[in-house]
Amino acid sequence: MLCLSFTSLLVLVLGVSLGAAFPQGALRKSCSLSKYKFITRHEMKAARKMTEHFENIKLLSDRKCNTRLFHRKWKIAELSVPDRVMLVEAELDLTIAMLELPTVPSFDETRQRPLAFLTQVREDLRHCMATEATSHQPSGRLRHWLQNLQTAKKTETTGCLEASAILNVFQVLEDLRCTARREQCT
Repeated sequence: MLCLSFTSLLVLVLGVSLGAAFPQGALRKSCSLSKYKFITRHEMKAARKMTEHFENIKLLSDRKCNTRLFHRKWKIAELSVPDRVMLVEAELDLTIAMLELPTVPSFDETRQRPLAFLTQVREDLRHCMATEATSHQPSGRLRHWLQNLQTAKKTETTGCLEASAILNVFQVLEDLRCTARREQCT
């Protein structure tokens, strides 16, 4: 009887100890964008090569736009962290969609690495949005920008959207870094 009580007590102590060592939800994949605080030199070089190649193969007339999506009167640091995540996701959606368009074979090769990297970032970002509160309503600034984006998708040419997204890929990466740093943006 004493042996059974001691065994029960030991199981209870071990259970409590293990419960403290592995808090609830710890086994669930955490939301961390910290790996994007500093984007590797290889990824930045691939993005630079892609934008330079794009500039060399596209005609100037193909890039004319009526809207300037990536020129905002506010800075990303002025947004809340949830707004930043929503902004970066929208920027990534547009950029990835434009990189997935059919293109000349030489550019197809150049865009593969940036496309794979940006697709992985978007997956990580979506995971974060799914694990954190999804009831966030965008601020007025972000809501206005998102409306402009939707309007541009309907009214601008594919060439305009493609040029805007690809030529502003470094702004998207900077917005990602700012979002990953949470409060430490300039």
